[in-house]
Amino acid sequence: MTKRWRGAAVGTAAVGLVVVPLGVSAGYAWDMSATPASVTRTAVQPSATAEQPSPPASDEFAPLTPAVARQLDAAIRKVMKDAHVPGVIVSLSAPGKGTYERSFGVADKATGAPMTPNLNMRIGSETKTFTVTALLELVDAGKVGLDDPIGKYVSGVPNGDRITLRQLAEMRSGLFNYSEDPGFFKALTSNPRRPFTPRELLAYSFKHPVMFAPGAKFYYCNTNLILLGLVVEKASGDKLADYIQHNVIEPAGLHHTLFPTGAEFPKPHAQGYTNQTASGKTQDAADWNPSWGWAAGAMISDRDDLRTWAKVLATGTLLTPATQAQRLKVLDADNIPDSGYGLGIFNVEGWIGHNGSLPGYQSLTVYLPGPQATLVVLLNTDITYQGSEPSTLFGQAITKTVTPKHVFDLPAQPVTGH
Repeated sequence: MTKRWRGAAVGTAAVGLVVVPLGVSAGYAWDMSATPASVTRTAVQPSATAEQPSPPASDEFAPLTPAVARQLDAAIRKVMKDAHVPGVIVSLSAPGKGTYERSFGVADKATGAPMTPNLNMRIGSETKTFTVTALLELVDAGKVGLDDPIGKYVSGVPNGDRITLRQLAEMRSGLFNYSEDPGFFKALTSNPRRPFTPRELLAYSFKHPVMFAPGAKFYYCNTNLILLGLVVEKASGDKLADYIQHNVIEPAGLHHTLFPTGAEFPKPHAQGYTNQTASGKTQDAADWNPSWGWAAGAMISDRDDLRTWAKVLATGTLLTPATQAQRLKVLDADNIPDSGYGLGIFNVEGWIGHNGSLPGYQSLTVYLPGPQATLVVLLNTDITYQGSEPSTLFGQAITKTVTPKHVFDLPAQPVTGH
């Protein structure tokens, strides 16, 4: 999820992460000079052992030769240096093309502990892909209908008799985003370790008038996913975390992915650095309570699980073909050129998946169907650089190198600050 506050009307980054309304300071500098502790090389499996130049742009996915791996190393280090990113984990692969897996920088600025591939990370709005998958499983089971009104399941929703579950998943409900409410901003930043309930989050939204008629346009909004999480609970009779664990995480074969019920954060994990604070100064947010994101952004995962999830999500392993086809039917995402949004999923220049952001952490998990390529990026800061999310900058740099005809790019989007 994204759309961060900047203190006035300013650019924010990639729609698709957790929206937090916060002031931003100038950030910080971090020395990313290459040392044995600053780069962990976990695997490079080129399709050929000989040094080879980069393939022409007509090749849909570049073979991950040692030469291409060096280009990727340089591109990633440049983003880290420019955007002052403490640490990042990258996994890139495609059948017959090889595998590139790296960890760069530090997981903990205080101790200098290196970023390593096995770290647990908060994944922000990638949670949306799990929540919507849960909803679509209930569609396949005949327990809910995508064109049901939300008022059938949740009372008190403005326009609840008109807004459908489909429109909520498509980000076309017209409801106000609770995380853009000044009262929510104050409550979160004054005590980022406090828990929020779903109904508390909805209350911040519902005191605002609806923004447009249901289905009229795209507007990325966390409120939509809080409502869909409540629908999953109502239709299944289970807590959302339990339903996702037993019906999404386990069937997908994920072993280090969880929906926390509080501030728990299994070790090993990276510390996360944010300036989305009451003072605007950078703080470590690892122990903050993600309940404010709930069905829209609370989950935790790691590189290997997300690499698996990328393909499960994009190919519809857990759904019927008909329901997956509905999920992937993307509509224009307004101010985001060459991209669209389906049912809780992006398609950006052919890359299918989602990004995520919440204080201290960002992620990107996408799949390119043609070459069956998977890209996972995990980093331990959400501080923007020149109005762009660092996860997007990494996505751009990596895809420019290996898929020049499919460059991942979610441009900054304007939002009124508080």
